[in-house]
Amino acid sequence: MEKKFMGLSWSLGVLGLIMILFVKSKSVDAISCQDALTALMPCQPYLTTGAPIPTPPCCQAVATISAAATTTLARRELCRCFEKAGPALGVIPEKAKVLPQMCGVSVPVPIDPKINCDT
Repeated sequence: MEKKFMGLSWSLGVLGLIMILFVKSKSVDAISCQDALTALMPCQPYLTTGAPIPTPPCCQAVATISAAATTTLARRELCRCFEKAGPALGVIPEKAKVLPQMCGVSVPVPIDPKINCDT
């Protein structure tokens, strides 16, 4: 019984390591999809509810993510990330579209659910 438990424990540990390596390999320049989504957590009240303006921590996160996405590949991967995560997190598309403007941050790619991330 103890050997089965240790074998299962070891297997789960290996699986966890593989998942961590997979997530890390999917990182975009200096920021991964998960890191970007985590950084944007202060924006959740603005993006998902009737909050009228984003908070300063939210705007700082937008600026940080924009600065980290310096290549076409990085911007494309973040676009895909936000495209998938937005609806799942209940993001209001109209609010996401104006978030950079509300924060005074210039972004190279519009935040728009209708945008083609591959172009």
